[in-house]
Amino acid sequence: MASIEQVTYNSPDGATMGSSGTEKISFYGRTPIVVQTKPTALGTVVFSQIATSGKWGFSSSTVAKTVAPRIDSICTKLYNLGLFS
Repeated sequence: MASIEQVTYNSPDGATMGSSGTEKISFYGRTPIVVQTKPTALGTVVFSQIATSGKWGFSSSTVAKTVAPRIDSICTKLYNLGLFS
């Protein structure tokens, strides 16, 4: 059986999980893993693809320009939480 511990006791200063990027943690009973690498910003990938091929994988470049920043924002928030390195 896995050895799992509670990481918080309601400290007024907050709590942290994992003391380094190599310490494995998990959420909601998933298999513990080390911190993941933040992906390349989707906006960078999408706009680069548009510039080089004229294709964007969406119904229009306008849709791509709307969707990509939203996904990038989610990735940034996950990065700021420490879920990406």
